[in-house]
Amino acid sequence: MNTDTESAETATATTEADPTPDSPAAEPTPAAKDRRWQIWRGLRGWRERYPATARAVSWGTTGLAAVLVYFALLMPNQLPLLTPGRFIRIPAEAVLGAALLLVLPPRPRRVAAALGGVVIGLTAILNAVDMGYYSQLDRRFNPMLDWMLFSDAESFLKDSIGQVAAIAVAVVAVLLVLAVPAVMALAVVRLSNVLVRHRARANRGALVAGTAWIVCATLGLQIAGVPVASRSATSALRSRVEQVNQTRRDDVVFAKQAAVDKFADTPADQLLTGLRGKNVIFTFIESYGRSAIEDPVEAPGVDAALTAGTKQLNAAGFASKSGWLTSSTYGAGSWLGHSTFMSGLWINNQQRYNTITGSDRMSLTGAFAKTGAWRTVGIMPGVQRAWPEGKFYKFDKIYNSSQLGYQGPKFSWSTMPDQYTLEAYQRLEAGKKQDKPLMSMMILTSSHNPWAPLPRTIGWDQIGDGTVYNAIRQAGADPVKVWQHAKDVQAAYGQSIEYSVSNLIDYVTKYGDKNTVLVFLGDHQPNTTVSGTHASRDVPVTIVAHDPAVLKRIDSWNWTDGLQPAHNAPVWKMSSFRDRFLTAYGPQSGVS
Repeated sequence: MNTDTESAETATATTEADPTPDSPAAEPTPAAKDRRWQIWRGLRGWRERYPATARAVSWGTTGLAAVLVYFALLMPNQLPLLTPGRFIRIPAEAVLGAALLLVLPPRPRRVAAALGGVVIGLTAILNAVDMGYYSQLDRRFNPMLDWMLFSDAESFLKDSIGQVAAIAVAVVAVLLVLAVPAVMALAVVRLSNVLVRHRARANRGALVAGTAWIVCATLGLQIAGVPVASRSATSALRSRVEQVNQTRRDDVVFAKQAAVDKFADTPADQLLTGLRGKNVIFTFIESYGRSAIEDPVEAPGVDAALTAGTKQLNAAGFASKSGWLTSSTYGAGSWLGHSTFMSGLWINNQQRYNTITGSDRMSLTGAFAKTGAWRTVGIMPGVQRAWPEGKFYKFDKIYNSSQLGYQGPKFSWSTMPDQYTLEAYQRLEAGKKQDKPLMSMMILTSSHNPWAPLPRTIGWDQIGDGTVYNAIRQAGADPVKVWQHAKDVQAAYGQSIEYSVSNLIDYVTKYGDKNTVLVFLGDHQPNTTVSGTHASRDVPVTIVAHDPAVLKRIDSWNWTDGLQPAHNAPVWKMSSFRDRFLTAYGPQSGVS
């Protein structure tokens, strides 16, 4: 036997059976290649067995991809704009995108298509979020400032529809946020592959579409009032970038505004001289807006409650005057309205709120504290966690939801009924002997969205620790059912305002005296389901007093007598109230 020949044959056999991957000469055998593609051929085998079905699926997938991209490019950010006419348009982004993809090499083309799809998907998500914001808050989503509202929304959903359903909604939302950009990226990549496979026809189509877009743009052609030549996606992206830049600039602008305070250097003995010796209560009624007084659905019941309340106050020796304030927020964000009213500055976003509550600017409640003539108290049943911003208001004592002694059930978001809050305030502070008059800021929450179930008024001596409300809560309406019809929501909202206002007036006539002064107002309008789209931001504001001298000081304001402001009563920005109030109740010649 030839040993050299035998060794060579053995080596050859070994190389063919087990090629070394690192060897340049190594080549996979036909068997290895078969194994490598076996699974893939198995998946593709059905195409050969069912060619017609395969073609239909392929065309359908491509068609779906085109529809998704087309819809996303033309998608508006407000529900009323979501009309058929909106989609009979030529998106410039599609024409330019197709032209770009047709000239790029394979790898850059795939990368560009995927990135473009992600951008389109993210834009669609932001437009969808805008729809929700416009439908509830009548404004668009601010990607720099509004993230914290998602936790509030989750808490609201949990209180309204239950924890399990709220978690399910959150999970679905997260999955959509992850899935939409991914699906859109795959859709654009697929469309780019189709374009390249049919390059000649795609080039002609892009040229025709581009020419049509230019003609329509030049002639200003429209369908149902919407331009046929669309740049929606590009405009939306540019607008979003400008929104971010404007938000960043606003911080500097607001800091300059906050530094100007004409009362900052006013001596303590010259502040609020017209209210010395009075027990002053500032009360915000959740979502108490102009709609409650003027909307055809809600107004009849609320107006009747205000008329009855005015008569009740007059019989007890009290008088009142009312006007309008334009809130800095709408539909939600109550804390923005509270801080605007108290700071004398326009607080319309979270950035401004954080700035002002972290500053040493004198709030309206802070002015009372500065005098040293009042004990200052905050009654905050809606505060359910740490609230460091409370330091801004200069309270001697803050009572949050866990410090008011309530042992009853929550009413959706509201932690306790307003009547209980008022009774707790009387028990914990107002009913006790004090060394100084009391200045209080109170937030009433029973009229908070979703307005179901609602508490009902009971005897003040029946309130106790609140456990009496268990049966009332169980007998209340299901918010899910109420929210199936807008008219039911509006009716429930009106009932909640009637409840809050009536109990507040009952409290004043039951516990108030000659030194009681009440200032109550709404923090913002209810959401668009109740107030309608593009409603005003106006809220009612009322001052109630037993001493005629208190209301005499605001005669020049020309407010309406009684609890119900006239339609044409003066309307001021909410941020102007602090300075007007401090001026009216500061030293005045000839006014005692």
